[in-house]
Amino acid sequence: MDFDLAPPNGVGPLRIGMTRHAANTALDSLRVPSAISESDRSGQHVFRPSGLMISIHCARDMLEAIELGRPSPQTDRVLFQGVDVFALPAREVVWRVGELTPIEEDPDDDASFIAPDLLLSFWRPFAADHEPEEEQGYYFSSVLLARPGYYDTPAQAAERLQQSS
Repeated sequence: MDFDLAPPNGVGPLRIGMTRHAANTALDSLRVPSAISESDRSGQHVFRPSGLMISIHCARDMLEAIELGRPSPQTDRVLFQGVDVFALPAREVVWRVGELTPIEEDPDDDASFIAPDLLLSFWRPFAADHEPEEEQGYYFSSVLLARPGYYDTPAQAAERLQQSS
């Protein structure tokens, strides 16, 4: 199954800004009934048979972020405008996403990248760009799609609020 990242709106039936109850229902709809994982946690995350983890983050009774973790076999794909974020090497994902929108290295983690205008965040535990056999560092491990301002400091949030008024 293909999961198309559509920032800032969401992915599949999960929509940023929906109520926690609606998000829980949408998350449950992504389970494969014949292969429910013992690791699933209702209202938190599900694991599909491919190993794809889909997690929701709610605050103030509203869905604020959706995180997807790299599947083992590529039977489930996570795409951003045709770029397969888990099947391609991390550096190629950065290059291809960078052709579509600004993307920058996370200042706190040189193995991770953020597309701030979209609030897409790409994570891996370490960088191993020249070592394809080291999958955890060669490919991204997770991608987070969030509401604008999700990573803002209080000062940045105040500035964002002032700009929007």
